[in-house]
Amino acid sequence: MTWSPIHLPAYIAGHAVETGRTLDVHYPFDQSLTGTVAVVGRAELETAIQTALDPLNSPLGRHERSAILRKAAALLAERSEEFARIITRETGLCLKESRYETGRSSDVLEFAAMEALRDDGQIYSCDISPMGKARRIFTTRFPVSLIAAITPFNHPLNQVAHKLAPAIAAGAPVILKPSERTPLTALKFAALLYESGLPGWMLSMFVGSLDEVINPMIADPRTEVVTFTGSVEIGKSIASRAGYKKLCLELGGNSPLVVLEDADLDLAAKLACEGSFRNSGQRCTAVKRILVVPEIQEAFTAKFVELAKTYVSGDPENDDTVVGTVITEDSARLLERRVHDAVSMGAKVLSGGGRKGALLEPTILTNVPREAEVVDEESFGPLAPIVTVKDLDDAIQYYNSGRFGLSSAVVTNDLAAAMKAAKELRTGTTNINEVPGYRLEHTPFGGIRDSGLGVKEGVTEAMKFFSHVKTFSLPW
Repeated sequence: MTWSPIHLPAYIAGHAVETGRTLDVHYPFDQSLTGTVAVVGRAELETAIQTALDPLNSPLGRHERSAILRKAAALLAERSEEFARIITRETGLCLKESRYETGRSSDVLEFAAMEALRDDGQIYSCDISPMGKARRIFTTRFPVSLIAAITPFNHPLNQVAHKLAPAIAAGAPVILKPSERTPLTALKFAALLYESGLPGWMLSMFVGSLDEVINPMIADPRTEVVTFTGSVEIGKSIASRAGYKKLCLELGGNSPLVVLEDADLDLAAKLACEGSFRNSGQRCTAVKRILVVPEIQEAFTAKFVELAKTYVSGDPENDDTVVGTVITEDSARLLERRVHDAVSMGAKVLSGGGRKGALLEPTILTNVPREAEVVDEESFGPLAPIVTVKDLDDAIQYYNSGRFGLSSAVVTNDLAAAMKAAKELRTGTTNINEVPGYRLEHTPFGGIRDSGLGVKEGVTEAMKFFSHVKTFSLPW
């Protein structure tokens, strides 16, 4: 399959901008050139901010916002293969994953289009107290003045859609910086939104340096909200720089799949494979630790290893490939080193473990010590470390004692055990008999501790975050 490198400009308030500076984007599988993008500086950032805040901008009504989002969803569905090919060439994810991502992103747009039409105001009667009056209090919402958004490499379309679609639905303008590793998909999506009727002032998208663009964008007092998805370290750095504004930080995860003695082992093996290896293991909600009780560990492991043989790794552009590369060869080397370190501590590799460049085979380890780096840190790749736990209480204590609190899953047919896990695991999501990351695009999503500040994303919650509540009262 041949690929011709593409070039995309920056977009400043709906205008394509070339600056004479460019950034190269390479295909992780073989390091060939995927494309180039224009790089902006402080002047372009200032233009984006001023244009977004121009008092002459005409706000969009609910129907207009919904219509733009619906048209964008339709255009994205029509061009899904084009977007999937770009995603694969930027990320090294296999085409199966890239196609799945375009479908999810269309869902984001559709849900946002529906929510844009919903009037979420409330009415409070004031005569319910002896101290009250014959009045009623009404609530309404109005959009924040400007959102600064930063998105990661691992879902270069869906993460961007999750920032932009709720903002459009709420009527809030956005300046967005996509990952430098995967900017082509994002910029292509920006052009699609403009084509769908989005006014230029509502969106600017570009890449630029930390000092010229990123830090000023975060710290500028005119940006009322900063929304970021990425690493813990960068998220905490943003929190220290942002100043007095609303922050949504969706950071790392170290999600467990807990397999109890009454589990359906065929289901458990399937969830372990899907959770550990899909998207090359590069999801914040991916299964990063498989916590198994001794009674069924041998039987579960046998089924898991056998099923994992069907998760073929290789050329991401081959339709038969199930697991593509991780984002860079350096990332693959780090994961490989963590596997070797775990083995030196007593773990055993049951399958996989090989590496060629950025391509790392899906790897299953057993007898992994809890202090091993491969499970103590977020290992962002197709690794499946198995840790023995005594029982559900031990699994809950082990997870709750860690740094992360994003998502979790438990495989069990015991309702009491399921409810105990749902209540006691200190995490943003607990799924029973499903992967940790299962959700719909409009449902609440987010974590606590080093996984985030507890602010939820998902279309519905993001729209609330991107707006303010105002109350007013009238005699009644």
